[in-house]
This record gives sequence, structure tokens and C-alpha cells, in this order.
Amino acid sequence: MNSIAVNDLHKTYAGALTPSLQGLSFSFAEGKIAGLLGPNGAGKTTTISIICGLVKASAGTVKVFGLNQESGSREQIKRVLGIVPQQIALFPQLTALENLVYFGNLYGFKGKALKDKVMAHLEAFGLENAASKEIGKFSGGMKRRTNIIAAILHEPKLLVLDEPTAGVDVQSRSMILQFLRDYNAKGNSVLYTSHLLEEAQQICEDVAIMDEGKLVVQGSPAALVNALPDCRNLEDVFLHYTGHALRD
Repeated sequence: MNSIAVNDLHKTYAGALTPSLQGLSFSFAEGKIAGLLGPNGAGKTTTISIICGLVKASAGTVKVFGLNQESGSREQIKRVLGIVPQQIALFPQLTALENLVYFGNLYGFKGKALKDKVMAHLEAFGLENAASKEIGKFSGGMKRRTNIIAAILHEPKLLVLDEPTAGVDVQSRSMILQFLRDYNAKGNSVLYTSHLLEEAQQICEDVAIMDEGKLVVQGSPAALVNALPDCRNLEDVFLHYTGHALRD
């Protein structure tokens, strides 16, 4: 089964001069760490937002583990999906513990069992000593790690992350990447976007490169590199297909 199957996806925002997505299609097999890559403005965040049910597509279909976002399966999809947005989705005036208990309550967890679960995750992410500290006083890396915990409290089968290592220190980045490997090793699927092509080559089993709202190429990083004699790595492949022109 595919964890995600996107078919002929279109999206034009109200007032936009050009569409964000123009017939995008791709799929990722269940149990993989997959990367959705593309230059600025390619439509990655829009695609992820549609996959997660946060934005409605203009046309096309999205299936998550065979469940169709547009056919009344959204509640089922929410139970198997965890979302880590690019922007920190936490309350800055609340502590890490208060934030995570709040999100745990939304998933239906309560009381001591929830607090024990939260504290175990904080410890695993090196944040146990900061549990009572306000999120607004956290470093960027600490916020990113807490953001991830908020998305995995219900142990989703598919974890979707938009630029999870953007702007973090080397230690936090290393911890986040190792977490993704470990989470995947438990049989879960991971989809993430990143502008760090070396990172994507290191961690992803399958990548889809998109540009101007369309799929450009898809495959394993090694296969994509080997298919182009002049390319030494995934960054070379990326530039080969998307060009060297600067993007806003």
C-alpha cells in the first residue's frame, strides 16, 4: 500500500495570477522516509497542506493509506497522521509541559498517563530539564524538537514535516534526523520537505522533485544520481532538473 498517493492535483488560490499546483502526481510506498523537494515557490507547502487536509485542492485526489481526503475519511486520516508545520505551532506563553498536555488533550489523552507520555518524550528529545520553561524562551532547536513531540503524541503511522531542521543548531539537527530514522524503523512512514539536499540524500529512500506545481522527477537518490553521468550528488540532480535561476 502507498502511504500517500497524489493524483492530478491542482490548486489556484483566490486572487493568484498563476496556479500553485498544475497536475501534480506522485506516490510513496508505506514504511518509507520520503522527501518532497523543490525550489522556493514550487508548491511543496501547498501540497503538504492538502495532504494533511488543511487546504482544499481545486481538483485532483489525495489518498492517505488508501483513505480519500475528499470522501468523508478526514477523521480517520487525522488519527493516522501527524503534522509538523514549518512555523512553530506552539503557545509561546505556555511551558513545554503545558503545551504538550494541551495537544495531548486534543488527541483524547488525559491525566497521569498523558503526563508520563509527555515527560518520556521530553526526556528522549533532551528537554526534560526545560519542561517548566516557557516556549517563548526556548532556542530555535528546542522549539523544533517540542513541535515534533506535539505531532507524535498519538503515534501516527504517517509523520509529515515541513522543513523540520530549518534554522536549528547542528546538535538539534542530528537529533531530529536520528529520531526520523528511529520512528521509521518502527514501521511508520515519514514525508518531509527540506532545502538541504545533502540531508535529503542521506535520509530519504525515495524523493519527488517538483517545480512550478508539477512533478519533475522521482526515484531513490542513488538512482537519480546514477541516471545522470554529470551528477555527483542529489544537489547536482536538483539543479539539473530545476535550473540555476534564482527563486524568490
